[in-house]
Amino acid sequence: MLRIEIDTVWRFHREGSPQTAIVMLGILNEIRKTGKLTSAAGHARLSYRHVWNLVEQWSDFFGVPLVETQRGKGTRLTAFGEKLVWAGERMQARLGPQLENLAQELVTEIKPFLHQRPSVIRVHASHGFAVSKLRELLDREPGIGVDLRYVSNQNSLVSLAQGACDLSGVHLPHGELRAQGIQACKEWLDPREDRVISFVTREMGLMVKPGNPLKIASLKDLVERKARFVNRDHDSGTRLLFDQLLALHRIDQTKINGAQQMEFTHAAVAAYVASGMADASFGVEAAARQFGLDFIRMLTEDYFFVCKRAFLETEPMQRVLDIMKGREFHKAVAALPGYVAANTGSVSSVKEFLERMDASR
Repeated sequence: MLRIEIDTVWRFHREGSPQTAIVMLGILNEIRKTGKLTSAAGHARLSYRHVWNLVEQWSDFFGVPLVETQRGKGTRLTAFGEKLVWAGERMQARLGPQLENLAQELVTEIKPFLHQRPSVIRVHASHGFAVSKLRELLDREPGIGVDLRYVSNQNSLVSLAQGACDLSGVHLPHGELRAQGIQACKEWLDPREDRVISFVTREMGLMVKPGNPLKIASLKDLVERKARFVNRDHDSGTRLLFDQLLALHRIDQTKINGAQQMEFTHAAVAAYVASGMADASFGVEAAARQFGLDFIRMLTEDYFFVCKRAFLETEPMQRVLDIMKGREFHKAVAALPGYVAANTGSVSSVKEFLERMDASR
C-alpha cells in the first residue's frame, strides 16, 4: 500500500535579503534531550563536523547563539534555541493529524491509477495514540491498505451510518457522564446491522507542568489558582467531555483563564503546556508523559470501533481483528502510559454493548 508523508520545512527569511536558513529542528531537539552534539549528529545521520557547521550557520543567520557548551557538561540549547524547538514541537503536534489526512486524500486520488490495489479499510476515528499504533501494524500487512481519517467522535458514527467509512472510532467515559455519551451514540447506531468491537481504555485528566507548581488537583483549582489553560477545539470529543465535566461540577468556563485558547490534538495541548505557554490542559495521560508533564487522573474512557455486520465477516476485517488480538499490538499498547488493551478485538451486538455500558456506569 502506498504511503505519503508530508513534512514541514522551517525556512527563515530576512526581509529585503535573498538569504534564507533552513533550520533542522530535529537536530536541536536531540541536543535538548541528550546534551550531546554527537547524539544529534547520529540521529540525523550526519557527521559531527557537518552538524556543528549547521548550528554555527543558523546562529550567524539569527545573530543569536542557539547552543552553548560547558566544559564537562556537554552542550545545551540557549533560551532562543529552546524557543525554536518548542515552537516546532507545538506545530508538529498541531499539524501532524491534518497533514496525515491530506496525505491520505492524495493516496485515495491516485490509487486508481496504480496497478497494485490492495483491500482498503476506511477508518474514521478521533486522533489517539492506540489508533496510531494499530495503523502502524496494519500498514505492514500485505494486501491491506488503511484509509485513516481523523474526525471527531460524533462525526465518525455519522460517517459509518452514511457509508463513508468501514470502521468508526467511538470513546465513552466511565461514571456519571456515560449516560450522555450513550444517548449521543444511540442516534447513529443501527441495532440490526452494526457491531461493536472492544479496543482499549485510556486515562483522561489534567496535564500540568512538571512538579505541579500551582498544586492543581481538581477542575475548581483551575479557576482558584488562575491557571493559564489551553483547551481542545469545539469539534473534538475531548472538548465535549471537558465541557460536560465543567457542567457536572458547576464550573463556569468563562472563569477559566485561556479557555478560548484552542489546539487540535492531545499532543498539541501537551506541547503547549510543556513549552511554558500554559499551566494546564485536559487530555490523555500518554500525551502528558510524552512531554514530561505531570498528570492528574480524572476519569477512564472506553474506546471502541463500530462496523457493519457484513463488513465484519470480510477477510480484511478478520485480519484486523487478528492484529488487535495479537501480542505485538498488546505490547505496543502496554507501552502507552494510561492505556490498557481491554478485551481488544471482541465483538458484540449493539444490544449487548449498550447493556454492558449501562451495567458499568
